[in-house]
Amino acid sequence: MGMKIVKVPRPTEPDIRRVLEEFLEVQRTRLAPRTLARYEDVLDLLRSYLNGYAHERLSATEAARFERSYNAEGEEHREFCDLFGPDKIVESLDSFLRYFMIRKVIAGEDFLRAAGTVTKKLSKWLAEMGYVSPEAAGDATQTSAAAARDLPRAERAAQTLRDAADRLGIDVARLAEEDYLEFDHFTIARVEPGRLWLQVQEGRKLRECGPIPAPNPRPGGCAQAGPSVVPWAASGGADGPHQPSAAARRTPRRWLR
Repeated sequence: MGMKIVKVPRPTEPDIRRVLEEFLEVQRTRLAPRTLARYEDVLDLLRSYLNGYAHERLSATEAARFERSYNAEGEEHREFCDLFGPDKIVESLDSFLRYFMIRKVIAGEDFLRAAGTVTKKLSKWLAEMGYVSPEAAGDATQTSAAAARDLPRAERAAQTLRDAADRLGIDVARLAEEDYLEFDHFTIARVEPGRLWLQVQEGRKLRECGPIPAPNPRPGGCAQAGPSVVPWAASGGADGPHQPSAAARRTPRRWLR
């Protein structure tokens, strides 16, 4: 019986991996070591996002190409960043910044701000090099600029809510099963003075829960509804990010209606 030969699609030239390496090489000539390290950390997370999640946004044809190469063995195996070109970077920044950085990465305000700043610089450079269109880069830079502004504000709002929850003095370990709900992340649906409502996903439906008593925001904090605000999302130090396997917090049901 003859051996079955599977044709593996050729990667796009240049691929994402090479483009990101090229971008970093340029930055090494102009950035201080500490700033360069921050760029490297952000781009490491961007690669992780692209290799782990970006395939979900592919067309049927692209997805079939990805599956064949990803499932190939040995030297024929390819990750997402080995297969696709820089256009997929700018297409993916919205999900990277508004989903992955919020829900999958533990990081402090400084790093969250840097994620927006670095990806904004990257998008502009991609356009300057002719790797993406000015229009695509323009949309991506606007997304990154908004993230650099909003992600730190969301983290401050989350910390304010965590502090308020801690001051309640409720021992969730002593609550009966029916008296608490387990969540990991929330979106603030609406805000009024001294209280807010959360948007909670139950199965395939979204439900508004509240009102929850809320303190006044810190100076410069976020007091608006929107997808970037994630109370009770775990946070890390300012020195660098890491990805948790899971993050959950028990919330007293009596706060929710």
